Amino acid sequence: MIKIAPSILSADFANLERDIRRISTADYVHVDVMDGLFVPNITIGIPVVAAIRPATDLPLDVHLMIDRPVRYVEQFCRAGADIVTVHVEADSQENTLRALDIIRGQGKRAGVVLKPATPAQAALPFLDRCGMVLVMTVEPGFGGQSFMADMMPKLAQLRAWIDQRGLDCELEVDGGIDPVTARTVVENGAAVLVAGSAVYQAADIPGRIRELRG
Repeated sequence: MIKIAPSILSADFANLERDIRRISTADYVHVDVMDGLFVPNITIGIPVVAAIRPATDLPLDVHLMIDRPVRYVEQFCRAGADIVTVHVEADSQENTLRALDIIRGQGKRAGVVLKPATPAQAALPFLDRCGMVLVMTVEPGFGGQSFMADMMPKLAQLRAWIDQRGLDCELEVDGGIDPVTARTVVENGAAVLVAGSAVYQAADIPGRIRELRG
């Protein structure tokens, strides 16, 4: 079954608990953490993750768009993250492997993220330690961007590698997902769809989640 992870980046931050409850029929709550260094925007951090943890029973899917995430992954796990993904571009291979091990050591699911310009091969050193691989179909840092269809060969390649190795690893896509592009990414192997404005701007949020799930 296709899973939907609405991004609270598109929620009303003045009414965050309310807007998290509005997506209760989804599968994950996607939390975009940005530090103003790795990406040119600043969003939320560890205290907000801890604050929203009691507001939902859904797993918190925390996407760290931060420099050298190994410094903070344990704190995000302790704050209530269930899934923590780190960018392969954000640190050395050694530190990225260490970050994944820390996350797994906390009993959480670890994953890596690939920017649009990063080839699928960049995920290979990490695949065996990942419970999730996230492919960005927009440039990370801001919501509301257009979907990059040229990322589909990368997505399909990662799907093939995950299947060939028999890994328990979900393939997630983030960026420009709507009812049309959702079909495209699913056809190319995605199993988890992150959607922000497509969910939160919908008149019927549960209906939109059902539509995206297909």
